[in-house]
Amino acid sequence: MNSRVFLFFVLAVGCCFAQEDATKNNYSFDANAFYGSIYLHNPDISHLITEHPAGLILGYNRKTYGQEDWQQGYNYPDLGASFIYQDMVNPIMGKNYSLYAHFNFYFFKRNLQFRIGQGVAYTTNPYDRDTNFRNNAYGSRLLSTTFMMFNYHKENIYKNLGFKAGISIVHYSNANVKAPNTSTNTIAFNAGLVYRLTQAETEYIRREKVKITEPIKYNLVFRGGVNASDNIGHGQFPFFIFSVYADKRLGRKSAVQAGADVFFSNFLKELIEFQSISFPENNISADTDYKRAGLFIGHELIINRLSIVTQLGYYVYYPFDFEGRVYNRLGIKRYFGEKVFGVISLKSHGAAAEAVEFGIGVRL
Repeated sequence: MNSRVFLFFVLAVGCCFAQEDATKNNYSFDANAFYGSIYLHNPDISHLITEHPAGLILGYNRKTYGQEDWQQGYNYPDLGASFIYQDMVNPIMGKNYSLYAHFNFYFFKRNLQFRIGQGVAYTTNPYDRDTNFRNNAYGSRLLSTTFMMFNYHKENIYKNLGFKAGISIVHYSNANVKAPNTSTNTIAFNAGLVYRLTQAETEYIRREKVKITEPIKYNLVFRGGVNASDNIGHGQFPFFIFSVYADKRLGRKSAVQAGADVFFSNFLKELIEFQSISFPENNISADTDYKRAGLFIGHELIINRLSIVTQLGYYVYYPFDFEGRVYNRLGIKRYFGEKVFGVISLKSHGAAAEAVEFGIGVRL
């Protein structure tokens, strides 16, 4: 399984589409053409930026009207799925086909729409040592992908037909599951049409807000996966992470966290041995410990049984220098009952991804 591969796509799809729909025909479809540029976030991909990529974004949306309590708190967002076709207009990189789960959030009397989606992409021409060694952006055929859209959005301008236009950002990466992984970010202008199955607007359900209070809870999490160093050809290695932290609910939408991680990253074993032999001037011993331990603080944005987790950590045990002492984590949690949850997260050092983590935990 590659990269962040389903931050929404595995966990959010079940949350988004397994819910009972109390209304009928409250669905919409949209189609957007886009044209833009690849942002030069790393000089190593400058040889890949030769033309302006273009493509098509297709979306399916299911509207919410407050059938569940959380929907009112987020101004009745849409739940949906998107498909993106992107031509990189460069034979080295080929074309990308992506499938996402997404949320649409609305602002300014629902005229401004913010869409965020996460999913998996298939790229037609990834790195190959013999036939495509210049593609250092995509090291694997399956990629993680994230996209955002900031659109003016107006439905039912003429009967069931509406219009939208704005700016899109599309990111492709495999989170160091396999090297190389320089990644790309496309910034584009988009415009398109919206078709809604019905012109009639269903009335929004409004409930009295109920204050949520909880004592401090304690969490145990086990994460794992595979990743690689940035050295091409060094292979993939399993990793394991044990975490313990406390969290405190601040209300219906938020909780804060503080805890500790212990990392067993086997790719560092190989990297330490390689550097001890190949770069003796760095004075790295082959028996340097590959394990690390860190302390972190975090925040959890709660959306029904789904939540978005952000954490910032600092290694307190750090025998081998790899990408610096500060690390960060972005992830999605899905609760199964009151105590058990699954989590998929991306661990990185700034913008440099280290691993996509798949985990299971318990909240006591």
